[in-house]
Amino acid sequence: MINKRLIAMMGDSKRYIARNVALQWVALLANIAMIFAVSAFLAGLVYGQGSLSAALLVLLGALVVRFFCTRGAASASYNASRTVKKTLRAAIYEKLLRLGGSYTQAVPTAEVLQLAGEGVEQLETYFGAYLPQFFYAMLAPLTLFIALAPISLRAAVILMICVPLIPVSIVAVQKFAKKLLGKYWGQYAALGDSFLENLQGLTTLKIYQADEARHAAMNREAEHFRKVTMKVLTMQLNSIIVMDVIAYGGAALGIAVAAKEFAAGRVGLQGTLCILLLSADFFLPMRALGSYFHVAMNGMAASDKIFKLLDLPEGDARSAEIGTDCAIACRDLHFGYTAEKETLHGLNLDFPQGSFTALVGESGCGKSTIAAVLTGRAAGYTGSVTLGGQELSAVKESALLRNVTLISLGSHLFKGTVAENLRMAAPMADDNALWAVLKQVRLADFLRSENGLDTQLNEGGSNLSGGQRQRLALARALLHDSPVYIFDEATSNIDVESENDIMAQIQALAGKKTVILISHRLANVTAADNIYVLDHGSLAEQGTHEALLAAGGTYARLWTQQQELENYGKEEASHA
Repeated sequence: MINKRLIAMMGDSKRYIARNVALQWVALLANIAMIFAVSAFLAGLVYGQGSLSAALLVLLGALVVRFFCTRGAASASYNASRTVKKTLRAAIYEKLLRLGGSYTQAVPTAEVLQLAGEGVEQLETYFGAYLPQFFYAMLAPLTLFIALAPISLRAAVILMICVPLIPVSIVAVQKFAKKLLGKYWGQYAALGDSFLENLQGLTTLKIYQADEARHAAMNREAEHFRKVTMKVLTMQLNSIIVMDVIAYGGAALGIAVAAKEFAAGRVGLQGTLCILLLSADFFLPMRALGSYFHVAMNGMAASDKIFKLLDLPEGDARSAEIGTDCAIACRDLHFGYTAEKETLHGLNLDFPQGSFTALVGESGCGKSTIAAVLTGRAAGYTGSVTLGGQELSAVKESALLRNVTLISLGSHLFKGTVAENLRMAAPMADDNALWAVLKQVRLADFLRSENGLDTQLNEGGSNLSGGQRQRLALARALLHDSPVYIFDEATSNIDVESENDIMAQIQALAGKKTVILISHRLANVTAADNIYVLDHGSLAEQGTHEALLAAGGTYARLWTQQQELENYGKEEASHA
């Protein structure tokens, strides 16, 4: 069970594996010398000519050699697995960087975490134990055969013939084991996805009292995973029993032949004792290989998943840079998250340099999908999308991220200080620059009443209100100072005061930067230079606020509905 692709990624691990095998072999030679010395001493005692001092000297020397060889082999095993794990994790990380923000279209984040964590750890046994044992298990029986053949060729041949029966049993279960372990890893990844999703949405599940149903669904998945796991354990235990029968049965057969040879006078007492004490050593390396085989197969199943991730298509190399003009143009833009269902249908959109453009429409019309395409998080569009005259699919991701900033309702705040979160956008910014953007978003006074820039944030900024989180996310975006800003429902689900403050900053950016505002609330887009109205992924109409109202189309209908809803409470209050 040698995976050539994994072997090709070994690098420095090859020398550690070779050192491991060499040290185990030296330890075997020391053990052979010790057995020969002990056998000679015991035979000498029978015949009245044993030398205790010589036997003790050889015994002590062999034990010292075995001690240092065992320690050296363990160290080499650790270094071999450590090097490969580092190489694989670096390969996964670099692959995700090349895939960019759109990697989630191809593989769930939970699966990436499982592969980079537990999946890579499963390969520790493969490189640290299985591979060295594989080569040592080939070498040890040959060495023992050479040592015992001069004593009794018949016994040595019988022992040597029985040894291959263990790898034959391994090969017999390999195909079944590979299929079963592939199913095990698939179920493991699915259970991890469900667990992460339910954990992230636990609050929502509690609100809608759907946690019990999700709990029951997870229990069913967990039970299915338990059954698969038990099948894996059953397969492993059954194969271990078979290997034990072969190993100890073969050793017993060798001992029986040696006893028969001794009874016939063809082998002396010393030789018989050597065969008796070393016969098990013929099989122990292969027996250990069989034990590692099942864990290694688990690692191999994980490696199949890892290589599936590493083999994801990356598209053409992206090397284009963006000039000073960051105008955006979409021509006949089509996109779908799946091949069966298209989300955007032949859109033609223009976002001139320094313009303030709004995207509006009912939920599910494709507004956020356009933002995902423009920020590179949704790859695989057809048609043309240009940024500064360069086709978006050819623009280097670093250049795209440098020139386009997305602020959404889900903008993440990290555990740490306010300063650490802000300096993600501008690592070299001094404290004055940080306070300046905080003042712009009206968050400076609050933070001064806390611990200033050293105010600690919990994960996701959970110790701030929704409005404060959005203000801080906006401050970080302003600090980034990119030519293009995309606001995707950045004012949703926050208090009115925070919404007004954020909208004031968005309008202040208009004219200085290219601003694209996605909003469900039409009152926020009235000042836009141009408004695109989307309907089920198609462009329904476009124009200024006044022109669209005068046209009496989709925008006017949505405006009237929202105004009636927003004025409902006011009218009731005035009548009262």
